[in-house]
Amino acid sequence: MREFFTVLKSALRGDDYDYTSGSIKRALILLSIPMVLEMAMESLFALVDAYFVAKVSPDAVATVGLTETVITLVYSLAIGISTAPMAMIARYIGQKDEANASRVAKQAIYLALGVSTLLAVPGVIYAEDILRMMGGSETLIASGKNYTRLLFGGNAVIMLLFLLNGIFRGAGDAAYAMRVLWLANGINILLDPIFINGWGPIPAMGVTGAAVATTLGRGIGVAFQLYILFGGRSKIKLHLGSWRFDRTILLRLGKIASSGAMQYVIASASWIFLMRIVARFGSEAVAGYTIAIRLIIFTLLPAWGLSNATATLVGQNLGAQQPDRAVRSVTMAAYIAGGFLGTISIFYLLFAPAFIGFFDTTPGVLAAGTTALRIFAIGYTLYGFGMIFSSAFNGAGDTRTPMLINIVAFWLTEIPLGYFFGLHLGWGVAGVTWAIISGETMLTVLAFLLFRRGRWLQTVV
Repeated sequence: MREFFTVLKSALRGDDYDYTSGSIKRALILLSIPMVLEMAMESLFALVDAYFVAKVSPDAVATVGLTETVITLVYSLAIGISTAPMAMIARYIGQKDEANASRVAKQAIYLALGVSTLLAVPGVIYAEDILRMMGGSETLIASGKNYTRLLFGGNAVIMLLFLLNGIFRGAGDAAYAMRVLWLANGINILLDPIFINGWGPIPAMGVTGAAVATTLGRGIGVAFQLYILFGGRSKIKLHLGSWRFDRTILLRLGKIASSGAMQYVIASASWIFLMRIVARFGSEAVAGYTIAIRLIIFTLLPAWGLSNATATLVGQNLGAQQPDRAVRSVTMAAYIAGGFLGTISIFYLLFAPAFIGFFDTTPGVLAAGTTALRIFAIGYTLYGFGMIFSSAFNGAGDTRTPMLINIVAFWLTEIPLGYFFGLHLGWGVAGVTWAIISGETMLTVLAFLLFRRGRWLQTVV
């Protein structure tokens, strides 16, 4: 136990560590702890933001819900694009080539700014049409259009926040990525009530204030990231000179980022389709299903952190010409993630009504949520294995393989089965949840088979 706390302190401090040698278990812990805490702060921010917006009006909540359904795709693009510099930088760090790693970081910033511009222009111009397309009423559109415009117009801070954190992860500086999101989301939480309700000379902005707080909080987070990178505190060091475009690096980044972004967009889009199916069963079914999903996602945080740690270890060890160590890292991470989620699944199976009832005791909500949570729990161990194997491909720079796996698992398996089980057979929420289990099983089986095949170890980035 004393050794664990020593490692924990080291992880939170961000002590320098060579991830291409020594204990793999220690390396996984050092990398995954900051990543878990980073994601926990994201979850806390989402809950607090929803709390303050809910105090404004039902239309405000609906505006946030409709806009974030679309903004989720922006987040997916940002996370997907960040896999490219993460994989390339991890390789160079494994080769002890920090100069080339820094060159990749500069070109990655150009890539993020270019993509964010392409999203910002139509988002600002067609904000009202976006809300109308999502089914918003004219009253909602009138009150929520500025919220939508501001989030799309300022999406560069979202793009840069995740991309620069991807750079930190590739370099093994997971503690910096954690501190950045804690700072950004902490400021966001403090600013939410000020800009939403008004304070002193700052007028009450309602739902628009939530977008102002988000943009300012994430903007300050990006400023802190640049302070770290330009201040020489990270392994990746940026300087004001030598910022010319490098076509070769940009093309390599673009190739990895395009399929990396698509794999996350595919997954996000499938959740949107499934939610539309669940909506056919009534508001209580939606509420129960949503509570179950949030519980599942919250307890997935350690596995997500572990999967991000795995990607960094794979990239750095392949760069150090140690493919066997990369494989061992993935195998150990898979066992840890699967074991952890398997343990959690037992609690969900036994105490599902208590977990759902903590949030809502309405009979219809309780029944739908309990059913969904128990079915999710049946495949929970598989989620862990699937996440780790997919991260192994991403860490190697092979983002195309998980993209193709996601197409088969989500669009060719999960969505058709969700419609068939849920609507055609009349299984309701249970049918949609079984479809998700089927899709995740397909993903895990395909990822495992392709992982064992080993072609990902020869990926050139």
